Amino acid sequence: MPTIDLNCDMGEGYGAWSMGDDRAMLDIVTSANIACGFHAGDPTIMADTARLAGEKGVRIGAHPGFEDRAGFGRRVIRGLSAAEVERLVAYQVGALQACAALSGQRVTHVKPHGALYNMAAVEPDPAGAIARAVKAVDPALLLVVPPLSAMERAGEAAGLRIAREAFADRTYEDDGTLTPRTVAGSVIHDPDLAAARVVRMVLDGAVESRHGTRLPIVADTICVHGDTPTAVAMAAAVRHALERAGVAVRAPA
Repeated sequence: MPTIDLNCDMGEGYGAWSMGDDRAMLDIVTSANIACGFHAGDPTIMADTARLAGEKGVRIGAHPGFEDRAGFGRRVIRGLSAAEVERLVAYQVGALQACAALSGQRVTHVKPHGALYNMAAVEPDPAGAIARAVKAVDPALLLVVPPLSAMERAGEAAGLRIAREAFADRTYEDDGTLTPRTVAGSVIHDPDLAAARVVRMVLDGAVESRHGTRLPIVADTICVHGDTPTAVAMAAAVRHALERAGVAVRAPA
């Protein structure tokens, strides 16, 4: 039986402001990527989300990004040295480890967020910095990466375990990169469309770009973003479609 992990970015509120229905999402997904305080999140949200994920048997991951709450970590920040990128990633992973430990939970993976993720997908320097930071904090951590990316190569070179990620709710360009969010239609809001795409990704090993090009794709985990209005419905539709197609949905060993 084929298997796949279903992950979601969450814990992305701040103070009294909340984003997404994390509690409902944790009943569906198998891995949670928790914001670590730089693009979103704070100690209370981090600790509470980690505790709730642990109670529901969902794997806990760090979701570090650029220090950019105003831009939600989706703005590219230039001028940081590789050492500075290493430190910002290590700092955030360590912060979530500490918050998770308050309820006896353990961080098992790292998935960079937003602009940092997209930059490291194509640029070797930030990709290498992320891999070195993860290895330094805990070499047993799983690094979530785009397939065939600079981050995948950097993680493998560092000797880290890798999980290749595809997106249920994002469109792709012909080169396999995600369509920029500035492009109309780059985010998919139709749960049934997303579910059908994911089943093809997992069973056929391919996804269609927004221009109609068939792209080979190897995925170990599928992401559903938690910050869209249809997020919970989409995650439920994706999981139901996968299980109906004979795919077991579970976190990586």
